[in-house]
Formats: sequence, C-alpha cells, structure tokens
Amino acid sequence: MAGIKVTIGCLMAALLIAVTSGVRAADDKEKAEIEALKKDIEDLRKRLSATSASTKSGVERTLDNRYGPNATATTKTGKLTVGGLTQIWFYAFQKDNRGLFDKADAGASIPDTNEGQDNSSFRVRRAEIKFTMDIHENVTGVVMIDPAREATSFPTVTDNQATSNSIFKTLNQVAPEFDSNNGPGLGSTNSISNIQTGAGAVPRLLQDAYINYHGVIPHHDFQVGQFKAWMGEEGIRSSAQLDFAERSFLGQHVDNIGRDLGITVHGTWWEDRFQYWAGIFDGAGNYFGTVALNSPGGQEQNRADDNNDKDFNFRVLVRPLWNDLQDCANWYGRLEIGASGRGGRHGENLLAGRDPIGAPINGLDRERTWATWYDAWLYYAPGGPVRGLWLRGEATWIKDRNAPNTVVDLDGNGASSSSGFQQTNAKTMAVYGAYGAIGYKISDSIWCDTAPGWLKAFEFAARVDTFQNVWTANAADPGVTDAFRTIVYTGGVNYYIKGHDAKIQAMVNSVENPEGTATHHFHDVKNDSFVMNFQVAF
Repeated sequence: MAGIKVTIGCLMAALLIAVTSGVRAADDKEKAEIEALKKDIEDLRKRLSATSASTKSGVERTLDNRYGPNATATTKTGKLTVGGLTQIWFYAFQKDNRGLFDKADAGASIPDTNEGQDNSSFRVRRAEIKFTMDIHENVTGVVMIDPAREATSFPTVTDNQATSNSIFKTLNQVAPEFDSNNGPGLGSTNSISNIQTGAGAVPRLLQDAYINYHGVIPHHDFQVGQFKAWMGEEGIRSSAQLDFAERSFLGQHVDNIGRDLGITVHGTWWEDRFQYWAGIFDGAGNYFGTVALNSPGGQEQNRADDNNDKDFNFRVLVRPLWNDLQDCANWYGRLEIGASGRGGRHGENLLAGRDPIGAPINGLDRERTWATWYDAWLYYAPGGPVRGLWLRGEATWIKDRNAPNTVVDLDGNGASSSSGFQQTNAKTMAVYGAYGAIGYKISDSIWCDTAPGWLKAFEFAARVDTFQNVWTANAADPGVTDAFRTIVYTGGVNYYIKGHDAKIQAMVNSVENPEGTATHHFHDVKNDSFVMNFQVAF
C-alpha cells in the first residue's frame, strides 16, 4: 500500500512537470505522453480503491483516524468539543511564624501562627477539562470538572491569612494551636488543623454542568444547571484570560463561591454592545462562604438548597465604544460599563430577638434574613497613539449573616461554650471590596509592527486591591462582627507565547494587613508574596 502511494506521488509530480514544461510548446508528442500519464494514474487509483481495508497497515489505519487542531471527536450524535486549562504555579511567601491574631501584648488573644501558611510550594492551580456537546442546532450541553479544586491545604494568594477556599481571615484560618488550647473541633471544618490533613471542604470536582437553549427566541438564550451566577466581571471571566496570575480579592470570592444551581435568561443586542442576564438560583449557604462547625454552610455548588426561598440575580453591561484596537483611525478604543446584583432570603427561622450567643437554631444556625450583593465595574482600552494601554476597576458590597462558629471572638465571651473564642448566631453584617488595575500590552500598541518579536510578547500591569477580609466579634456585643480592611499592591508581567493559550505570568504582592482597633491589636504579619503561573489552554 505504501508503495502504491509513493508511485502515485511520483506520477503526480511527473504530471506537474510535464504540464509545466508543455505550457510554452505543447506539441502532439507531449500531449500523448501527458494523456498516457493520466491513464496510468487513473489505473492506480482504481487499484487503490479496490484494495481491502483489512490489508492496511497499523500506521495507515492510525493516519486515517488522526486528530489535530480543530479536528472533531467521533461521537454517537452531535458535535463534541473538548477543551481544557492547565495552570502550574510556583509561589513563595515572606517568612513570619506569627499569625494576624497572635498579639501577646494586646491583652486577651488566641494562639495563632503563620507557620502552616508561609511555605513556598509548587501547585496545580487548575486542571480543568471541559466538554461541550452541540447535540442540536438549538441545544448545547456543557460539563466541566477540575480535580485541582479538591485541594484544601494551599493558602490564598494574595493574602495568606486565609485559605484557598475563602478570602476571609476568620475562625476558619486559626492555627492548630487554637484547637490544642481550646479543645478539639472548636475550629470550623476548614480550620488550618483540618486543612493540613486535607479535610473539611465542600465537594468541588464538578464545576459546570448545564444545558443551553439558543436560536429559538431572537437575541436570547436560556441556561439551566450548575454554573457561576452572573456577578461582576473578573470573577466570571475565563480563568485562562486573567490579567494577573491570580484574581483580586473580590474576583477570587466570586470564583470560589459563585457557582450555584439555577436557571437564567440572557439577551444580547447590537452586536453584543448591550447585554443583560436574569436568573433564579438556590442560594444555599451564605454569600461569605463561611462553613459552620458540623454544618453544611459554605460554597453553594454541589449541594441541596437549605430553605424554600430562592435568590434572584441580574447583570447588565453596556459598551458605548467597542472598536478595533488595531485600527489606526480609531481614537476612541473600547469602553465597557456594567453592574450586577443578587439577593434573597437566607436561613429558615423567623424567631425574633434571638440571643446572638444562644444555642443553634437549625442546620445553618441562623435566623431568616435578607441577603444582598451588588457589584459594578468599568473597563477602558483607548485607541490612537496610546492603544495597548488598558484600565479596569471593580467594586462590590455584600450583606449577609455568617454561619456560627466561624468568626473569632478574641475576648472569649462570644459563645455559649465554656471555652469561648467563637461567635455564634451572628447578626447581619456588610463588607465591601474594590480594585483598580492598569496595564500595557506591547502587541496591541503602536509598536506592534516595529518592536522585536521577543518584546511584543510582553505585557506589564499593576493593581491596587482592597477588601474587608478580616473579621472578629465585637468586644461589647459579640453578635456584631467587626470587619477590617487589607490592602494589596500588585505588580505583574505577562509573557504571551501563543496568546492566552500558552503564557507565563509573574506577579509580586505587597500586603498591608489591618492594624485592628484600640482593644484588638493585630500582629503585623510579613506575608508579601511572589507567584509564577505557567499556563496552557486549549
């Protein structure tokens, strides 16, 4: 078989030479030779077609079923697209063996160290596998898993005073010495003592599982299943297309707890320049993602609803300017403005005047309360001589009630247990967060045609990020939660090997943890960090 293919190749080459050489002087003799070559080729083709498939070699059979870029997989029906994302990290923290709450000279305190959080490490940050099946012209099914999400022992970047499952420094992040001094299990199921054994996380292997209906009602599609509720911009953006190696505080929060079970409708008009989303979700747990001791609180994905109420979700974006950044005549660039919100009743108890440090009420140990979450963002990438520059900003405000036994009471009077140091049945609280970022991408700039190839692959970025991510029970009223703000200054460099499909990112974080109050001083933890991300997306 291989010999036949080689022969055909040789004959085709000979035919090409003959035709080329006969363009200028094709006499009768040359025409006859060409016709003879054509006949020989036709005879060989017939012999090749008559050859049984069973006589093919293993190599030939493999080539007949070869795969490559944009090649489709064989399925029973429909068209299957397989995608994925691999992110491998190396990170290093500034060394400090004392934790934020460990302030011996501030009166009452709890044992808190940073020894389990400041170790440099390699990490598989994401290992996503995504299957998209176009089963019908109007129906698409999507399933995405990420085995890397099952890990629970990695600290949060950019501030390691939290865990990979939460951006908040609460009782969840107290050191193992706390359990040793105050009895086993007083920390929540996500405490550092449990995290170092790999325990205490809501199942997160299944990320997305939804069905999308489209092309029936003009400008609209419908989606039902498990996916991220439509909150903000950075948190729901593809993890392959981040400006930095890691999201901001508020982006991480949406990415960590944003997935839920529900249904949404999406409308888009004027070439995607105006879009809106409206949805209904279960809304189990709480918007803070905190997990109560022996309670099903925390992340909202992969779990049943915990009451009969549902959350409502909306999102709107407008793009007044959305022009080609490479168009030299475009002086206006791209501008996107958006807002989103989410709200609903959480908890399942209407007892009024409940003592905030009393016994648990139900599985969530919370009275029924209204929870709300708002977010707004802006993106601008100017054109003209400054194209390549971009700016982003986003802010969020969240109000909800914490699960019990998740917030630290530094005075030890916030719990009904004799040991204290834990807040129970907390009152409703609100927190805010925001970030602003700026960057310059050489390949989108006016130097894209003149800069050397090695330089065009670079992008430089900077960010200021803040969030009220440190919580303690109030000294006067242990049912009230005091929230303190952390600020992180980030510098980043991105090197694009093949766009977002293959890139290397590096970022440095300078962390300013809060100082506390006159009654509750915190240790000034040294936890600046460096992160490198090696990425392949397909």
